[in-house]
Amino acid sequence: MESIRIDSDFIKLDQFLKLADIAMSGGEAKLMVMSEEVKVNGEVCTQRGKKLRSGDIVEYENHKVSVK
Repeated sequence: MESIRIDSDFIKLDQFLKLADIAMSGGEAKLMVMSEEVKVNGEVCTQRGKKLRSGDIVEYENHKVSVK
């Protein structure tokens, strides 16, 4: 599993999808989240502004990335 380090207390889900190169743009990230294609800690997440903190795991199409 890949880990991505953040320099703040949290990062929003749509920003993290771009940072992790899962989404190429904010619009693409929004569509992925609204289409219920993204899981956070094993549960489908439809909140693109969800705050992710260290230890959270984001999953998209069997690709898992942890927030560090």
